[in-house]
Amino acid sequence: MREHAEARRLDEALWRELCELGWPGIAVAERYGGQGLGLVELCILCEELGRALAPVPFLPSVIAAAAIEHAGSQEQRERWLPGLASGETLGALGLAREGLAELVVGAADAQVLVIVDEGAAGELLTAYVLTPEQAEIAPFDSIDPTRSAARVSAPTGAGEALAGDARPGVDRALVAIASELVGVCDRALSMTVAYVKERRQFGVPVGAFQAVSHRCAQMLLDTERARCTAAFAAWTADADPEQLPEAAAMAKAGAGEAAREVTAGAIQAHGGIGFTWEADVHWLYKRAQLDAALLGGGAVHRARLAAILAARAGAIPAGRASPVS
Repeated sequence: MREHAEARRLDEALWRELCELGWPGIAVAERYGGQGLGLVELCILCEELGRALAPVPFLPSVIAAAAIEHAGSQEQRERWLPGLASGETLGALGLAREGLAELVVGAADAQVLVIVDEGAAGELLTAYVLTPEQAEIAPFDSIDPTRSAARVSAPTGAGEALAGDARPGVDRALVAIASELVGVCDRALSMTVAYVKERRQFGVPVGAFQAVSHRCAQMLLDTERARCTAAFAAWTADADPEQLPEAAAMAKAGAGEAAREVTAGAIQAHGGIGFTWEADVHWLYKRAQLDAALLGGGAVHRARLAAILAARAGAIPAGRASPVS
């Protein structure tokens, strides 16, 4: 991972292996060339890849496929999903305001771009599919060198509008990102516990010091809370879709904030070595920062969750239960 991160390139050999295993299409229906499994199975893979910080285009492609499968017409699904499911086609998904998506992970390498327009109050408007030739893609170096990032600008009328509602696909994308963040948290926690057991000061492991053990306990609490909310959200997608909007908002907000806290705590617990390029723990911190910002940060999703609950209680009209920036 380190050699690919420092060179800012994908691990092509690993990606080919994942495609041979059918991972990119695990949640895509069999009639479109996928494995026909659910969001729970997809999130298991996202968590494992997040734990390894795998430099592969898995996450951007699977969330683009989710958006097309749940919002596209039959013709659009038949056209785009087989390639995404096999891994031969790379995808990316982003939220845009007035035609500009500020952060789209994987856009520089994608052959299929799914852009979802976001209204002034944060509600999702139309979703459309673009090819790279139909958009202006401006790659930039993000804090996380293990994956590419870009700004995507699409002229008015460019691309092809998806026929259905974009919300179910975007909610599934939020849960997939949350699951990857759970893997990041878990890896940071395990690395930290192993380090504080080994590192000694005054003749005893530093993990025996109360300040260090309390920090590790808080990291465990944050990790398990993120795991529970992400797992519940993945379950609702297949078993109780009516709960998915609030569960996805809760999962993304919780996992994003947990990952930022856990990885920052891991650096602190590693002491001076944690701040150096020789330590691997800082890669986890960088992935947490980028993933936490994807498709909206914690404040956006907490506001959306509050709007959903207020609408259920009759405090606001149901149609207003949408994210607020």
